[in-house]
Amino acid sequence: MRPTGPLHLGHLFGALDNWVKLQSEHDCFFMIADWHALMSEYEDPSKISQHTIECAADWIAAGIDHEKSAIFVQSHVKEHLELYMIFSNFVPLGWLERCPTYKEQLRELSSRQLHTYGFLGYPVLQAADILLYKADAVPVGKDQIPHLELTNDIAEKFNKLYGSVFSEIKPLLTKTPKLLGIDGKKMSKSYGNFIALGDSEEAIKKKCSQMFTDPKRIKLIDKGHPDQCNLYAYYNLLKRGYASEVYDYCAKAHVGCKECKKNLAGVISDYLSDIRKKREKLLKNKSDIRDILKDGAEKAGKAASETMSEVKKAVGLL
Repeated sequence: MRPTGPLHLGHLFGALDNWVKLQSEHDCFFMIADWHALMSEYEDPSKISQHTIECAADWIAAGIDHEKSAIFVQSHVKEHLELYMIFSNFVPLGWLERCPTYKEQLRELSSRQLHTYGFLGYPVLQAADILLYKADAVPVGKDQIPHLELTNDIAEKFNKLYGSVFSEIKPLLTKTPKLLGIDGKKMSKSYGNFIALGDSEEAIKKKCSQMFTDPKRIKLIDKGHPDQCNLYAYYNLLKRGYASEVYDYCAKAHVGCKECKKNLAGVISDYLSDIRKKREKLLKNKSDIRDILKDGAEKAGKAASETMSEVKKAVGLL
């Protein structure tokens, strides 16, 4: 994940919950991608280091175990840029310009000056991030498949040029529940429409009060359409046992949207309570977080160094 802002419910349900489960099945490397963050935040990188520490705290609070897995910062392992440099020599510009995520990011971050050499090369660095660890699989959603296909294309071209070093990477497809932002659009740090894992109860109440609801329900006496309401999607995910009751009182107009939002704020706050407490405790001892990241970088660095030794030998570098 890129340390470009607070982690939110979309990250929790879209990735973190699955990552926690993967730890018992795989040898996992979890990377805070600060070089990637700099590619989009280069005009004002002042908060990257703060967000990096907070990202690590969020991961650990959500259940990522640094004793089982490597938790590290991308820039702390020099081999990422070394492999990126080698790949950048032979990756055609057309491959990068066609990348759908590149186009999406240009649209999503249209207020930034991102028509840069660095940002265009984002997928090449991402390929290096993956291949550096000889990954068997990468947990992705369907929308990220093109990035993984590009990674495999880069690996295949390297192997044809220099000999067989890299294997094909398999996608570990994960189902991600549809959870929109408070404005009804895609939940995103860029849009500022999220509920953060570290939000206080008051912040959650305020955000929930602003949530976009059923546009067809104008008056309190109007019957609602829960399946088309963002609030119901949250209830169904966060408190499934209560969701049927919410569906009933909304569809029959027994409870108004204002009260439903108030109830949802309580549900979200309760759900995040343990994570919030663990997060606050961790952030009081940031030196402990730095130690965890240092240990993770050492573990990641060992694996990365072994791969780069193979790569340099293959391309003829001393």
